[in-house]
Amino acid sequence: MKEFKSIKVTKGIKTLIIDNPTNYPMIGMGSQGAVFKLSEEKCVKIYTDEMQAKMEAEALKAGQHLSFFPRLYETGTNFVVMEYFNAPTLKEYLRNCTYIPESITKKLLSMLNAMKKANFTMVDAPLRHIFVLENEELKVVDHVNAFKRQHPVPLKLLRDLNIILLKDSFLSRVQKMEPDSLKTWEEYFDNNSLDYRNIPVTSGGSGKGVKVDSAVSQPLIGKGHQGAVYRISEDKCVKIYGKPDHCKQEKEVLLSNQDLPFIPKVYETGQNYIVMEYLRGANLNQYLKKQDRLSEEITKRLLDILTAMKNSGFKQIDAPLRHIFLTNQGFKFVDHVYSYTRVQDRPLELFQNLHERGYLEAFLEQVKALDPKTHAKWTSEPIPLSENNQEIVEEVASKEAQPKKKAHTTEKERSMKKAKHPAGKSKKSWFREQYRNPLKDRKR
Repeated sequence: MKEFKSIKVTKGIKTLIIDNPTNYPMIGMGSQGAVFKLSEEKCVKIYTDEMQAKMEAEALKAGQHLSFFPRLYETGTNFVVMEYFNAPTLKEYLRNCTYIPESITKKLLSMLNAMKKANFTMVDAPLRHIFVLENEELKVVDHVNAFKRQHPVPLKLLRDLNIILLKDSFLSRVQKMEPDSLKTWEEYFDNNSLDYRNIPVTSGGSGKGVKVDSAVSQPLIGKGHQGAVYRISEDKCVKIYGKPDHCKQEKEVLLSNQDLPFIPKVYETGQNYIVMEYLRGANLNQYLKKQDRLSEEITKRLLDILTAMKNSGFKQIDAPLRHIFLTNQGFKFVDHVYSYTRVQDRPLELFQNLHERGYLEAFLEQVKALDPKTHAKWTSEPIPLSENNQEIVEEVASKEAQPKKKAHTTEKERSMKKAKHPAGKSKKSWFREQYRNPLKDRKR
């Protein structure tokens, strides 16, 4: 078995890129790095940024005297080897609870007090970073920001408990056990309360995600290039935009199409925010990861959405899997910033997503049976497909949006078009290799 140091973890466009030539299984991945199981007692976290590896190593060393810290075995320029826990997270442990156990509350308070006494600036931990061992012993992982972020009160812990409806139960127990702690938390929230209309969200620049304030107490449930989404109640969320123009564009689409069943319900809008319904359920990308086939019902619903978009005047006809949510009311489709402004008549990102899941061929065959005309239009030109080709999809979409020009070629120009491309290949054969249509290739 190869040494774990041969594993490489680097940042990709939307996720981490893992190169693992070893047999050590990956058991977790986050924004900072990936975790691999080395044995029943040990795991290694490999970071994309050496500075973050150094920060976590320092925090782990400083917390070795704390019972809830993982044991530290080894550190390196881009890794730490620590204790492995084969146990549920606190989020999983509390999943079916209607109230939080007194014993858990007592241990959480003890943990927070110990963090404060150890001079950590981040006296906090989300539920997914807390593991519950035998006898309800708690262990906490991910301490990169222990001495960096300023969380004098448990913002993330309270946020997560609120999402699973246990915040009130927890606070009522805190009131009985440590009333002074509760008073301190309440004073902090009173002094630092933020109306969601004023939550700071700034543009990250071209091609980058928006920037948010980690100290905001509202639960952040997602962020992208145009905005960040916070949950503000059991049935509502707010999307706050880095640029007012993006808010204006999406607001126009959502308000103009409230009659479409897949458009989220809008409750309130402002210059830089939209309050809409909170969607419970997995997105379609998460759902399809667990399926062994693409059902015709899924294809039909996607086709119905794309057809309705076209009939309703949408210019960008696409439905990325991560933007489709499976809810009790059917499919719901989010992120419509460019639906009226970006011209694209084929669902190129949907094609790419289905290709990555291994379902594109089945999808096109089912579309052909359901709607032959749409299938013919979608496959009249090669479909751009590649690994990690978001830029290619956007580039081809942009080119397809340009008006077609009539060809007025001379004999000389026609001969130039036959010039060979790389490796002595004709333009036509080279283009086929770069942008393959899997359905036509199969029939060939």
